[in-house]
Amino acid sequence: MLLIPKISSEWDKRFLRLELEVASWSKDPSTKVGAIIVRPDRRIVSTGYNGFPRNVDDAPELIADRAVKYKRTVHAELNAILQAREPLDNTELYCTFPPCASCAGAIVQAGVKHVSWISASPDTINRWAEEWKHMIEMFKQAKITTWSYAYEDVFRRS
Repeated sequence: MLLIPKISSEWDKRFLRLELEVASWSKDPSTKVGAIIVRPDRRIVSTGYNGFPRNVDDAPELIADRAVKYKRTVHAELNAILQAREPLDNTELYCTFPPCASCAGAIVQAGVKHVSWISASPDTINRWAEEWKHMIEMFKQAKITTWSYAYEDVFRRS
């Protein structure tokens, strides 16, 4: 995984905190993920959280069934991309969890140029290592910069 730098600006902290609020809107009881896409002028373009597609039954028993949940869930990053109503060239994407390889492909295709996320726990890193290896490689090839921030730093007062 990447080294964890210090939060570079108060704006980064704001967006990282806000994405946690967006993540709370997810009905997934085990993993709530949020994403925010931001223009270079710091205006929010779009938000997204993980969940079933619009107008698809997301009853608690369906979400509780892992096999069903994994097949039907649209990830937060992809939801934010799909809900954007303007081109995403040169935008930044903030997410509460490192993107999977599939979402990384969508991020590259959308024209996003920078991705920041909150670091995952060590057990989660081990479980997702192979997936994230592909994500990092795609981002490197597409010249997308990335930063990973420690959760504690997001909430530390400057």
